[in-house]
Amino acid sequence: MLELPNTTIIEGNAVRWGRIGSGPPLVAIHGTPFSSQVWRRIVPQFADRRTIHYFDLVGYGLSEMRAGQDVSLAVQNRVLAALFAEWGIGRPDVLAHDFGGATALRAYYLNGLRYASLTIFDAVALAPWGSPFVRHVRLHEAAFSGMPEYMHRALLRAYLQTAAQDPLSEEALEIYSAPWLGPVGQPAFYRQIAQMDQRYTDEVEGRYARMDCPVTVLWGRNDDWIPFEKGEALAALISDRDVIPVPGAGHLVQEDRPEAIVAAVLKQLDQS
Repeated sequence: MLELPNTTIIEGNAVRWGRIGSGPPLVAIHGTPFSSQVWRRIVPQFADRRTIHYFDLVGYGLSEMRAGQDVSLAVQNRVLAALFAEWGIGRPDVLAHDFGGATALRAYYLNGLRYASLTIFDAVALAPWGSPFVRHVRLHEAAFSGMPEYMHRALLRAYLQTAAQDPLSEEALEIYSAPWLGPVGQPAFYRQIAQMDQRYTDEVEGRYARMDCPVTVLWGRNDDWIPFEKGEALAALISDRDVIPVPGAGHLVQEDRPEAIVAAVLKQLDQS
């Protein structure tokens, strides 16, 4: 497990983060409904050549969760910019997945952050996105937040499994479920889904253009959440390289094929 011993208050939210390794900075940004623990088997592989900064998005993982909190994509890029300032870093290498991908892109095109390289995969970036489950929760957030705990736990585990092609281990299910359980975690889970709004990618999608750093786009070939074709389209917009398909992987490549992420990042770092 990755440790997150540090807390920074950003826009009134307690954001938890950690750091390992030595060398130039690399920032890892997780997606929904996960936490920085998706990197637990991946970022240690870079610790001999990079100082890796990782954190839990506002409203996720060990970061603060509270009623009425803005946990949408609108706040996450501002949090990322504030963390760059907190860490005193300028152009780190960046590794981003899902909502972390949207956060990295919004921070680049809206906040002016710049990266030494970007490795991005299965990202929320291009319309349309949002599953029927997401749309249903947005209409009935209160009902889901108040359902009996045993029902919520079963739904949560079933939902998490749909992100991966291979069956998730019990360890992975427990790690990814833990932040979303109990009287604080359960409503927080449905809060973040209720605030998933395509307008936050719509407002930046028109700005997508070739980025001023090397960009590697990976995509799970069997992603049931965001189809592979979105990866092809994103790579054509922001990179000078084609998307790299990851066979045998769904949306949660960190669990299905973590070695593909490690290989892509190491190749990127060797070229920089």
